[in-house]
Amino acid sequence: MANFLIYEKDGPVVTLTMNQPEIRNALTGNTAVDEFVVACERIRADMSVRAVILTANGPVFSSGGNVKDMRRFCGDAMLPAQIRQWYITGIQRLTVALYQLEVPTIAAVNGPAIGAGCDITCMCDLRIASEDATFAESFVRVGLIPGDGGAWLLPRAVGMAKAMEMAFTGDPISAREALACGLVSQVVAPDQLLTAAQNLAARITRNPGNVLRMTKRLMREGQNLSLDSVLQMSAGLQVIAHKSPQHLEAIDAFIEKRSPIFTDE
Repeated sequence: MANFLIYEKDGPVVTLTMNQPEIRNALTGNTAVDEFVVACERIRADMSVRAVILTANGPVFSSGGNVKDMRRFCGDAMLPAQIRQWYITGIQRLTVALYQLEVPTIAAVNGPAIGAGCDITCMCDLRIASEDATFAESFVRVGLIPGDGGAWLLPRAVGMAKAMEMAFTGDPISAREALACGLVSQVVAPDQLLTAAQNLAARITRNPGNVLRMTKRLMREGQNLSLDSVLQMSAGLQVIAHKSPQHLEAIDAFIEKRSPIFTDE
């Protein structure tokens, strides 16, 4: 079986492609978690990266957990404490690695995103859907709860009421329904999906990488901190921004009526 992830870098954009369509790009029962963690570490170490696109090969974006692999949890072979540890050292490592990337991330969802496959899109900052995409927080359908952090991620993407509806019913929603509830920001024809994601990445990466990282951090902290705390954090980060060569280049370009040229130094 081929590696789960294809890692491609084009200028400041990294594209991660899930590449096990024969198992519907399942995220467990294979090397997916380890490969995501390694890829995220590689991205974090490369300061020239300014955006990441996550997509998939095949008709399914990701079916989430491998249900056949879960049968081993049902018998006496694994103790409850062992199963708990399996989640902490397994799929939850993927959640932490992808969600905590410093650079903007875009999920280009080509087909059904089911269970953890839906949640992995919520680990990204932005989502673009093919007309063929569907989304389902379907854990309840197999007698489970979201073990990958979906109960925290999904409400932040669609609001609590819609997240409750999706989690309690397990019913899939279409790409158009996902657009209506704010889960995705664009719906495009299947053959335009990657182009749309690349165009969005290009609009993002024309800006300086250090400011993108600080902006993402500030937006994320703003979900949890008080206004006073965010204002204090904003003041501190703005000092760094004002003193950066990228800010000086932006000012000079504005005065000289030219496009700025940003470096990652």
